[in-house]
Amino acid sequence: MSGLRAAITGVQGYVPDYVLTNAELETIVDTNDEWITSRTGIKERRILKGDNVGTSAMGIEAVKGLLEKTGTDPLDIDLVICATVTGDFIFPDTANVISHATGMDNAFGFDLNAACSGFLYALSVGAKMLEGGKHKKVVVIGADKMSSIVDYTDRTTCVIFGDGAGAVLLEPTEDPGVGIIDYIHRSNGAGAEYLYLTAGGSRKPATVDTVMAREHFVTQNGRPVFKAAVSGMSDVVKKIMAANELETDDIRWLVPHQANRRIIETVSRMADFPMEKVMVNIHKYGNTTAGTLPLCLWDYEDQLEKGDNVILTAFGGGFTWGALYLKWAI
Repeated sequence: MSGLRAAITGVQGYVPDYVLTNAELETIVDTNDEWITSRTGIKERRILKGDNVGTSAMGIEAVKGLLEKTGTDPLDIDLVICATVTGDFIFPDTANVISHATGMDNAFGFDLNAACSGFLYALSVGAKMLEGGKHKKVVVIGADKMSSIVDYTDRTTCVIFGDGAGAVLLEPTEDPGVGIIDYIHRSNGAGAEYLYLTAGGSRKPATVDTVMAREHFVTQNGRPVFKAAVSGMSDVVKKIMAANELETDDIRWLVPHQANRRIIETVSRMADFPMEKVMVNIHKYGNTTAGTLPLCLWDYEDQLEKGDNVILTAFGGGFTWGALYLKWAI
């Protein structure tokens, strides 16, 4: 079984219908289109509307589309991993809510929280579970309803985030020309003071006071996050390329986390990648946290060919970051 490698055999995304434009944000908070576009590259983002509707709703739609697209019987899925920071509940896991709603009743599932690096981490975990020979079909989801934890009176954060989900199907292959080949993951808890959500956990449970103090929303210190993000992502991209004896010309696409257009462009420059080889869709969706990487793969699927060398990289609160190298299998 040691010759097995995990390959992405299907990808599907989902974004809500409601489009929150920069023009609408101008009516909500003190900002304008020029300020948002020049600093983030974002023109619009999608928002999940409705009462009692959580992250699982988007994950369900992405998985339904994925199973239909790949002709996969939901009962054949044996593992579901959902990367998210905005799960429907503290428990049960959103992965299990999605599994039940989509008929994946033979799968066991769990959530993985690594902020914006969540999908990257989950993809490598799913790959290793497959490579061990125990599992045959794994669904990895990246989904976040960031609008549920964004303070729309804080112009430094509310312009950045949007809602969305993406999912991939992993299956084992013995074809050396495709599949997930290598990854590098890093984390540093010292970064927790720069990007965090104060209340709602066991250290500071929800109370009337925490709600009134607006402590259940994302807080970010942009400058140190920017610096750590560009340094971290460019470093692991260069390291994974060196470890696999790859040059820039060998890579068809770099897929960076869609946090900020300036971050993407700086990582591209520091890692010596021309922007025409970098996937970018932040202008349409904003930062969907764990959703950004699978949504990029979904958007660019028609520009990917079997055997293409692809490097994914992400950076998130915590801090968490990493890179993953794969050969496209579809």
